[in-house]
Amino acid sequence: MVTFRRALRLDGMQSSSTMAATAAAARLRAEGQAVIDLGAGEPDFDTPVNIRRAAARALEEGKTRYTPASGTAELKQAIADYIAEETGTRYPTSAIIVSAGGKQTLFNALVSLINPGDEVIIPAPYWVTFPEIVAFCGGASVFIPTHRQDFRLTADLVERALTPRSKAVIVNSPSNPSGVVVPPDAIREIAELCAARDLWLISDECYYKFVYPPGRPFSAASLPAALRERVLVSGSLSKTYAMTGWRIGYALAHPDWVAEMTKVQSHSTSNPTTFAQWAAIEALRGGQASVGAMLAEYQARRDWIVPALDALPGVSCRQPEGAFYAFPDFSVVLAKAGLRDADFAQRLLEEAGVVVTAGSAFGADGYVRISYANSLANLQRGVENIRSLIERLG
Repeated sequence: MVTFRRALRLDGMQSSSTMAATAAAARLRAEGQAVIDLGAGEPDFDTPVNIRRAAARALEEGKTRYTPASGTAELKQAIADYIAEETGTRYPTSAIIVSAGGKQTLFNALVSLINPGDEVIIPAPYWVTFPEIVAFCGGASVFIPTHRQDFRLTADLVERALTPRSKAVIVNSPSNPSGVVVPPDAIREIAELCAARDLWLISDECYYKFVYPPGRPFSAASLPAALRERVLVSGSLSKTYAMTGWRIGYALAHPDWVAEMTKVQSHSTSNPTTFAQWAAIEALRGGQASVGAMLAEYQARRDWIVPALDALPGVSCRQPEGAFYAFPDFSVVLAKAGLRDADFAQRLLEEAGVVVTAGSAFGADGYVRISYANSLANLQRGVENIRSLIERLG
């Protein structure tokens, strides 16, 4: 019998918990079971029709061949124009790379930056992929447990976490999984700290446009030029335009960093899918009404589900300021039942047909991530099923 021995660089790496939740939901549906999927990290809306038509035109016109590894000149210019309109900052196209989704952008960024033994400061709760990429690079993640301090990230907290081995800081705002928005002043102070300490700041802005009023979107791309030199902005079309499966993301960074990322990408995926790049141009340059419509629907769902979760016995839920996730604290329920959050998530799936993701996957034991990228009717049924399980647990 042959034994496969994985590479040592994978020893500290785990599979994606969020993707596992999605796979579990698909498996149960295939078995004919009714499932309420509150684990999905993607919009439940169709890609807007103008974007789909642009992709169809690109296919009809034969735009299916290789492009430059870092993306077409036309899409990079569209990204530069979009960022200039949003932030007032004009990036040269040499400072832009297009990748197969935000996840590849972050992988390229960290692989081209982190050496074995380097430390990366990551606020917790965090998106599950951050520490896994750091582990792949041979680096070490240093976590700041913001959920113990009302989820507020400050430059002071970052500074306390620094050591001589610190290399980079990752900020994700709006946050997946908490929905917390880091105030612009805090991001600027963190960028100033990074500049003063010879560190790099990675600003993951996947949910950039999904900030609920009276809040407003903020991008690190709008920081002063002297600070931007040490900042990489990771953007994505996946959430904003309901284009998760199209796999188009981008980075804005120092041209030398972009050149190294392009080198990595040229040996992994080559270019992002060609016709999807032409669809992305339409997304950025076409009408934006769909973005506002999605945000309004997410806000209506948030305004229903947060009080509903907060009303569950033993559960408390902070109001998210962006994205489309609630992150309630189930620690009282879990302690009473003698369960871990992962056990509770599994029982919800098996006994209540509800898919959620355990907070421990995001570095916050006792919490549960609930996506409200689902219909209000399904959210109502899902919360009722959660209530029933809590009552059965006693």
